[in-house]
Amino acid sequence: MHAVFALLLGALTAAWLPVNPHNALVVDTTRGRMIVALEPRLAPKAVARVKRLARMHVYDGLLMWRVLDRPGFAFVQTGDPHNHDGDRSSLPDLPAEFYASLPASDVHLVRGGREPEGFLGGVPVGVLATSGTTRVWGAYCDGVMGMGRERDVDTANAEIFFMRGTTRFFDHDYTVVGRILVGLGALRAAAVGVPPKHPDRLLRVRVLADLPAAERPRVEVLDPRSQAFATLVAAARAKYGADFSVCDVAPPVRVVEPGHGAT
Repeated sequence: MHAVFALLLGALTAAWLPVNPHNALVVDTTRGRMIVALEPRLAPKAVARVKRLARMHVYDGLLMWRVLDRPGFAFVQTGDPHNHDGDRSSLPDLPAEFYASLPASDVHLVRGGREPEGFLGGVPVGVLATSGTTRVWGAYCDGVMGMGRERDVDTANAEIFFMRGTTRFFDHDYTVVGRILVGLGALRAAAVGVPPKHPDRLLRVRVLADLPAAERPRVEVLDPRSQAFATLVAAARAKYGADFSVCDVAPPVRVVEPGHGAT
């Protein structure tokens, strides 16, 4: 009996994967806290940039100055150092990172066929198989974080945006750096407008690993390869049928606050 219980407990524990605190952002806003998982395998230069800017406190206090909520075109734009479109940090512009070539084992597919899609960690991706590797790009689903840019594709600098819905025509056109795992409600609550009459702000943006240990939550995501997640995918496929896409399902997340249990 004890052996069976131990096996079940081990399987349950194994289904939850810790989010690397060195590749996650804690974004405190006037509407609440968001925790964003960053994906350096997809965009190493852009991930390094947003972490550097966070540590330089460039994002602290900036406005959510462009907030759109149209069907198929909903996002929050921020990160411009002077709250104007096209503003830049003191750092040089970045090259586009629209695609990454990775081992096939890094990606868990949830849709096959001619247009396969899946997850790279907690980030949704489109997939093109090539000889010996898998070529992937970030899929602009709800909660995904991207780098803004000017007309030239190699002009990403400091500007960032967060999706409040699915806009797949952004795929291949803006660098994906991560996805909101916790606090999507805070993003949805942001005042709408360009700019909003009373805009919300990024109060403070930090790398999760930089928080004092006594204040640092442990964030875990359900393993996309687990049976529990496979059950969620099957339910979404049944609901959406032929229209099912990677944007119709996301790995659940749990947070263990310091001194407390998982939520």
